[in-house]
Amino acid sequence: MIGAESAVLPAGLAWALLAAFGVLWLALGWYFGRKATSLDGYMLAGRNVGLALATATAMATWVTSNTTMAAPQVALQLGVWGMVGYSLGCVGLILFAPLARRIRALMPHGYTSGDFIRLRYGNTAWRVFLLISLFYAFGWLVSLGMAGGVLIHALTGIDYRLGMSVILVICVLYTLLGGLRAVIGTDFVQTILILVGVVIIAWLAIAQVGLGEIHAAVALERPQLLSLLFPAAIMFLFNNLLFGVGEIFHSNVWWSRAFAFGDGVGFPAYLTAGLLWLPIPIVAGFIALATPALGLNVPAADMVGPMVAAQLLGLGGAVVVFIVVFAALASSLDSLLAATADLVTQDIYRNHLRPDASERELFVAAKFVVLGLGLLTWLLCLPRLTTLAELLYFTGAFVASTIWPIVAGLYWRRANPAAASWAMLLGTAIGLASYFLIGFYVAALVSAAVSMAVVLFGVWLRPGEFAWERLARTRAGGDA
Repeated sequence: MIGAESAVLPAGLAWALLAAFGVLWLALGWYFGRKATSLDGYMLAGRNVGLALATATAMATWVTSNTTMAAPQVALQLGVWGMVGYSLGCVGLILFAPLARRIRALMPHGYTSGDFIRLRYGNTAWRVFLLISLFYAFGWLVSLGMAGGVLIHALTGIDYRLGMSVILVICVLYTLLGGLRAVIGTDFVQTILILVGVVIIAWLAIAQVGLGEIHAAVALERPQLLSLLFPAAIMFLFNNLLFGVGEIFHSNVWWSRAFAFGDGVGFPAYLTAGLLWLPIPIVAGFIALATPALGLNVPAADMVGPMVAAQLLGLGGAVVVFIVVFAALASSLDSLLAATADLVTQDIYRNHLRPDASERELFVAAKFVVLGLGLLTWLLCLPRLTTLAELLYFTGAFVASTIWPIVAGLYWRRANPAAASWAMLLGTAIGLASYFLIGFYVAALVSAAVSMAVVLFGVWLRPGEFAWERLARTRAGGDA
């Protein structure tokens, strides 16, 4: 634990920064969301988001607190391949670019990724997919809440639970105010803060320590971190690539944006966002390699990023780190709250509980769902049971199992519902077994391989024949 006497950032200054950004995000949330008076406006920002805002929200949402805090953790544990492997998360954004264009064309009135699975594969696959999506969403929400508490504690010594609670309240309130309009508007500002801050941190770190000293200390004390033949790190490289693809391909965070972006915007927005995101985990992870040179005692691996930056850069660096990670945290937490609320409102409340609900009823329900998600996330974050990376990669077995059912369902008429259901179930089960029997760095890799084999076998055994026009039937009040 870090005490107030050894904290780099004074608690008073930290509270002032939290208050200032809290007021800023709430004001921006109200301003951007003041026109979100309809269901489409609240959930999908009116379906006409332009290229600049679209690129900013995609990039900022993917620059999560996990990027800025878990990337240093895996660099400390797995070395050079850990940094490079984490940066391959950009592949998911880049590959989703053509999928976003396809989704928008096939489902011009869609709301959620669950809509697609239900119409494409039927109720059984849909319910399996919902379980996976909601489990992943809560895993990500909890990791983001944890990251907020870890950040504040690592820099200031303020109690983890208190810092986590304040950040969650801020994000829930401005998301509640304006839905996806507020999320996308604040993401634009957060993107600027993240990019400027990351550049400042990298430049100052190199200037303060130097690449030669960092390399020499790592080579002396932890030479395996520089090895290109580190087996676990090589497995992580491929595992993280598939994990990132699975995260993006299945998650309603990205599908909701595909529906929200204007015609022709999705492809260039996701492609550009992926390229902009690529260097950020490498920069964030690099500073963890300075740990041996500094002789720094890191009490928990996921605290290494803010602790090293603060040690290297002093008070000014601690402020920059605080702003960058807080902006990254908020840009992902708000997006996930909004997208998960859409999924719960549309796929559970409407399609399971209230099929005759009016648009106004759904609009009100969505706001209550945001509040409920925030409260549940807070309760799950209170006991800090694991590190960020361990929690994050536990969900890898779940999300990687959805890659092939989604890709095959979007492009292949012959993909069949039974194969999709079994691909997700078996991929998840065997991926989880590998997580516990081998390690976190293979769960997504195994899950994706099993899922692909099941989808291909299912098409060979019983090919389907799907009519694409069925996907265009989704609307706010039900299927036409």
